[in-house]
Amino acid sequence: MVAPRIGYHSKQSRSRSINDFRNADDVTFHLDNLPIVAFPTLRAMDDVSLYFNQRCSKCRTAQGLLEAQGIDAHIVEYLAAPPTVEDLRILMTQLGMDDPRLMMRTGEEVYATLGLADRSGDELLEAIAANPILLERPIVVRQGRAVIARPPERLFELVNT
Repeated sequence: MVAPRIGYHSKQSRSRSINDFRNADDVTFHLDNLPIVAFPTLRAMDDVSLYFNQRCSKCRTAQGLLEAQGIDAHIVEYLAAPPTVEDLRILMTQLGMDDPRLMMRTGEEVYATLGLADRSGDELLEAIAANPILLERPIVVRQGRAVIARPPERLFELVNT
């Protein structure tokens, strides 16, 4: 391990030592020589993600519950960056579901407008990808498993294991 260089660099005299006390007011700390040290959050290894909509009170409650547990979840703003059909398939697997309708907000106006009650499978996934408001929320993902946090306390099924 290389020790960090902490030195006093004089602009006037190059003949003095790099650590010359007479240049104590001109301190340079070389961060590039420090070993990289990570300071993880309490549960940083858990890699918790939260599918989040700021306008949803249950999402805000879920975020607050995670923060109270010391968990700094990765926020997935799915309305701004909609998931792909493949992302949704993975999410279904993590949720342990085989019917996309189980992770859909069937009460949304766009659900009725698109006539999704008569559709199934990939058509529903494509509808969610095109209209992410149809994705149920909040969804918490941790270590390859997911839960729809309705009520928000359901997230403890993942974070307390």
